[in-house]
Amino acid sequence: MRSSNPVFSRRGFSRSGGYAGFGAAPQAGSPAAGQANPYAGGNPYAQTQAPTNPYAAGDQQNLTPDQLQQMYGAPPAGPLQTGRMTMDDVVMRTGMTLGTVIVAAAVAWIVQLPVGVGFGAALVAMVLGLVQSFKRTASPALIMGYALFEGLFLGVISQVYNDRWSGIPMQAVLGTMAVFVGVLVAYKTRLIRVNARFQRFVLAAAIGFVLLMAVNLLFAALGGGDGLGFRSGGLGIVFGLVGVVLGAAFLAMDFKQIEDGVRYGAPREESWLAAFGLTLSLVWIYLELLRLISIFRD
Repeated sequence: MRSSNPVFSRRGFSRSGGYAGFGAAPQAGSPAAGQANPYAGGNPYAQTQAPTNPYAAGDQQNLTPDQLQQMYGAPPAGPLQTGRMTMDDVVMRTGMTLGTVIVAAAVAWIVQLPVGVGFGAALVAMVLGLVQSFKRTASPALIMGYALFEGLFLGVISQVYNDRWSGIPMQAVLGTMAVFVGVLVAYKTRLIRVNARFQRFVLAAAIGFVLLMAVNLLFAALGGGDGLGFRSGGLGIVFGLVGVVLGAAFLAMDFKQIEDGVRYGAPREESWLAAFGLTLSLVWIYLELLRLISIFRD
């Protein structure tokens, strides 16, 4: 599954081991009927080795009729037995990742970590996130490490905002939850359709957005104030809204990746990348809402 780093990486599913047969078209009458399998034609989940012949010479040829009957009468293996990703896997890993972010943020808030420590944690989280984004396989240690340090940073920056605009972190949290639910409903009802054109447009817009914010930060560092004014006044509101919309688009892309992964039998380890992508998108939306609400509060 592609890592959902909203800035640097939107790769496809990794090509680590998988299971034969998952590149087949969905059965007639299923929700996926009539849709092309995105992993057909070089299915990254197909076995690279021929399956073992169950009738090859050996002890298996000595099975009794009763044993054969038990084998053929056994229920088919489900995702849990075959190691495929399920929605429960995604929910569990996402809960672990977001839970770590929330606990770390609460600790940073309670102990009142210095601002310098918070920005140091943000730097570590960025490095860990980039390393995971460019890896071809999921690393739970990297993802949980990212969640820990990102949570510390969010706790510090939220307290900074709260000291100036009381209650703004809770408003941003509620806004993030509203965006998540709204995008999920829009995606499930097909008001949002994620295709290749949609993804290209979002990634191009995200690159442009990040470059503009980097230039604004550079001017602010050299000249003081708010740089080019992209984060204050009317222009700040416009860019804040654009940031939130981009975050919502990232969520829609995450939902599409998860849906495809479950439908076509991605390895269970890919659920970690799904959790990583969702966490990145939600953190992006929360930070954009913090800035946006602070402008309105001013």
